[in-house]
Amino acid sequence: QVQVVESGGGLVQPGGSLRLSCAASGFTLDYYYIGWFRQAPGKEREGVSCISSSDGSTYYADSVKGRFTISRDTAKNTVYLQMNSLKPEDTAVYYCATLEPLAADGSCYPFNSQRLDFWGKGTLVTVSS
Repeated sequence: QVQVVESGGGLVQPGGSLRLSCAASGFTLDYYYIGWFRQAPGKEREGVSCISSSDGSTYYADSVKGRFTISRDTAKNTVYLQMNSLKPEDTAVYYCATLEPLAADGSCYPFNSQRLDFWGKGTLVTVSS
């Protein structure tokens, strides 16, 4: 049975850190391009970061560049999103998804926004003092 569970969210003060996990069972995440997305109340879903399955290259939205780091743990079949220097505007539900890249060079960005597969229920991150 295919299952993905996002975890690691919570309440954190501005400037704090969290590490989100995207753990899969029933399929191997290493074979897929994986992205982290977030959606804040009343806002459009936003692509935050992604990681390539071919060369491990990564992409970060300008809003999180330098603060967030995406990584894989093959042994644990998990993709992580390390979030540092969190800001109130990072508050959102975070989801991981498999995605289809548009570039031919193996990079994960840009990707086809119509071909995203969200498997889990997300994890809520709240940044507030």
